Formats: sequence, structure tokens, C-alpha cells
Amino acid sequence: MLSLTAVSPAFASNDQFSIIQDQSFLTSPATALPQARALGATTVRMFLQWYSIAPDPASAYEPKGFDASNPNAYPASAWAPYDTLVETAEREGIRVDLELTGGVPRWAEGSNPPTVYREDTSFGWLPSPNLYGQFVHAVTERYDGHFTPTGSTNALPAVHFWSFWNEPNFGQDLGPQTTHGSTVPVAPKLYRLLLDSAWKAIHQTQPHARNTLLVGELAATGYALHTPGDPGRLPGTTAQTRALVFLRALYCVDDRYRPLSGSTAARFGCPTTAAASRGFRSRNPALFDATGFADHPYASRRPPNANPAMINHDYATFPVLGRVATALDGVTGAYGSHKRFPIYSDEYGYITSPPQPRGLRYPSAARAATDLNQAEYLSYKNPRVASYAQFLLDDPPITPAHPKPGFSSGLYTSTGQPKATLYAYRLPLWLPKTTVGADSSAEVWGGARPATFFRSTAAATVAIQMRHDGAEPWTTIRTVKVSKLTGYFDIHMQLPYTGAMRLAYTYPETELFLPPDVAGTTIYGRTVNVTVSG
Repeated sequence: MLSLTAVSPAFASNDQFSIIQDQSFLTSPATALPQARALGATTVRMFLQWYSIAPDPASAYEPKGFDASNPNAYPASAWAPYDTLVETAEREGIRVDLELTGGVPRWAEGSNPPTVYREDTSFGWLPSPNLYGQFVHAVTERYDGHFTPTGSTNALPAVHFWSFWNEPNFGQDLGPQTTHGSTVPVAPKLYRLLLDSAWKAIHQTQPHARNTLLVGELAATGYALHTPGDPGRLPGTTAQTRALVFLRALYCVDDRYRPLSGSTAARFGCPTTAAASRGFRSRNPALFDATGFADHPYASRRPPNANPAMINHDYATFPVLGRVATALDGVTGAYGSHKRFPIYSDEYGYITSPPQPRGLRYPSAARAATDLNQAEYLSYKNPRVASYAQFLLDDPPITPAHPKPGFSSGLYTSTGQPKATLYAYRLPLWLPKTTVGADSSAEVWGGARPATFFRSTAAATVAIQMRHDGAEPWTTIRTVKVSKLTGYFDIHMQLPYTGAMRLAYTYPETELFLPPDVAGTTIYGRTVNVTVSG
């Protein structure tokens, strides 16, 4: 091993953790959750869709005598996949984030839903806040750690990580977004009411629990609202409202972060007088007392360090997370709160080409791998960002019924082959400067994500390897301890020569929860080319 001069590792105070989301965690938990553990994600995010649990969800009439707040009133078969998920996750030592969201059972929707809402069970049209609160009550009681299902002798595990409603600024998730030619926002007021009901419910069922409670869950882009008389068309009923426009409407403030008043406040469904605004904070505890605010900051076709000046000022994509933090401070500060919400990035990834056609300008998997590592480095350095997310595990399948690629942001292809993003995810590596002088040190940031699960000395190290060119073998130039909390390291070191760098990590040989043929194996990260000048 080469002996190199280096500054001692300086672990950041950042305790950023990893979230991963994939439907297989629900459909195949016995195999998918050990796979997630091997990848090193400590938290899995899963939608618990109201429609999927409710009895007679396609009926326009609520079942006679149905108590929507009682877990036993729902079909046991509907609960079964979620019960298995939380039980398997507990055995694997993985935390579950349950997102309580639509689609909406037809009997809990508003009247006269448009055809598109009737045809798709994942859509939600004017959901009843009262019935949503009862649904939240039933779910959070079932997973409070003390609930024993009928016919069972053991209580179900507790879930203490909850999110409320996916992408409420997207009309398909919560409709309508707007009315009257996109001049009257409807969804922000409706989301406030849904949050209020959910907040009351979970504080009834888990009053003393140390829960992580997330609000927001915003889609990062969208369309502008319009002033009365404007002939604008979007966001309309089913499209997206721009993230920060929705945020300000949710908190009833203008674009200078002052409480709305008068006719504008009335149009936004907000308090119309200063006296009424003074009670806004106490009437909406979820908006001020939640653990954090969740964002889905997909940068889409842009790198994570894209120039903010090139991005719409009301977007909430990764390159402008600083704006999101400023906006959150503005909306809470308008009511005298000093809350500085942590930003939970809980849905993120890069759609790649292939499988997407080249003409759509999505990045290659290799380019996406680079962007993912830079994004994770930047969020690690950002004290307001609490989590780093990966969506999905596998690309959606391409079948005769679905011949076009879906949301292809997975770590594996639809046929199970590793993508370049897999190597970047398991062993992230980022050098802010890849060209350094011979007498200078380079910052080398990275990690062994799987090491967060294992507590032995060997499991808490990662090897930094280099080689001069493709013809030479890789040489370990340094072994670095990683944080047992996050799996990351952040060091400055001199580079020995111009060449290629990667990380290597060996799984413990005795770990019981790993998939077959993983324990004791060595994995490698992506390759980064470095230059030593002078």
C-alpha cells in the first residue's frame, strides 16, 4: 500500500440518511428488502394508497355502518401486503416511511369528478378531509406498535415515519389544482384541510411517539397561476402548480412573504383580515410543527449544479434547493415562527437514455451516475438537507401492453442488469477538483453506503484505489474509515499520480441479513479520472 500524506478524516456534522423507493418492497418484500439492505438504504418509502385499503372503493356510497377510523373495519386482505412489509422491514433493521396518499375511494371524493379521475384509481378528486383523517387514524393506530390483528397473537411493528399526501401540487394526485382559467387555486386550501385532519388523527393514535412527520412532498416544477381576466390555461385541473407558488398559497402569503388579505386572500381560500391571519399559525399546526418539509427535486435533464439563473424562480429542483430553504423560512417567518424546516429529499433520480430515446435528451446512465454522486455530495454539504433519495430500484418493464419506457431512473434495467447508476449509488465518490498540483491536496468525498448496517471494524472502512491506466491492476492507496451513522467519509489527501480512482468495499462474511452470495464479496464504485499537474 502506498503511504500518502493526508489530513485526518473530518466527518461532517451532517447526518444525511438514505431513502429508496420501489414497488417491489411491497410486492416482493422477502427478496427486495434484503436487496435494499445490501445497497445500504436505511429507509424505504412506500405509498399506502387510500383506494387500495378502502372497502368498496369503486362505489359512490360509503359502506353502510363503516367506521373509517377503525383498522378492523378495513378488509384484512387489503392490509396484508403492508403488514408483511413492516414486519419484514423490522427484521431487516430497515425503517419504513409510509406515505398516506390517494387515490381516493369514490365514496370519499367530491361530486362530479371528471372522467379522468373516474378511470384511474391513483387519481384524487376533492377528497374529504374528514374521511382522510379517519383513514390516517386507522393506519396510524394499526402501526402504533400495540395493534394485534384479528386472528394473530403478536402485535404489528410500529411505524414512526409518516408523510401526508404525495405531490399535492400535481392535479392527478390532488384535483382540481385550480379553477376559473387557472386564476383560483383550490389544491393549496384543500391540502391544508387534509393536513389538519391527518395531524389531529396521528396525535390521537400516537400521542407520545417520537415520529418523523413530513409535509409538502412537492413536485418540483409546474405552471404559473394567472390573475383574473388572464386567458391562461394551466395548471388547470390535472397539471402541476409551480412548487413555490403552491408553497406560498399553502401558507397564504404573497411573493414578498406577507400574509394575504382582502379579495386576494379570499380567492386563495385564506384569512382575509390581519386579525384572522394572526390565528393562522395556531390553526395549522402541521404547517409549523412538522418534522420537515419534503421535496422531489428532480433536476431532470440538468446536472445538480446547474446555474440557478437558468431555472424558473418558482421551481424547487435540486440546483435551487437554496431557494426552497429561503422560501420555507419566508412562509413560516410571515407568522412569527423561527422554524427552519429541514428539507427531506425523498424522491430523486435521473431518467436515463437508454431506455429512453436519444432525442428526449435524457442523460446516459454513465452521465447520470456522475450527476447522482455530485448531487449526493452537494446535499451532504448542505446543512438544510436531511436525506438523499433514490427512485427507483428497477426500471419499469417494457411489455407489449407498455411498449414505451416508463420512469427509467432505476439502478437496474427492466431485465435486472446493473446500470452505471448502481455503482455510483452503492459507493458514491466525488472530487470537487479532479485536477490538482503535485504539492496540493484534493478533497475526496465518498462512502460505503452498505456499511451503515454493520458494526464490525472491517465493515466500517472503504478502500480508495487507483491505477495509471487501463492496462495496470488497481492498487489500494488508502483505507478510510467511514461514519457508522451515514457511511460517508470526507478527507483531503495528496494524489500520487495521474490516473483513475474508484472505491472498493467488502461485505462482512458473517452478516445474516444479506441476500445469498453477497456476504464476503467485494464491490466497486464508478471510476473517476484524476490529473496531477506539475
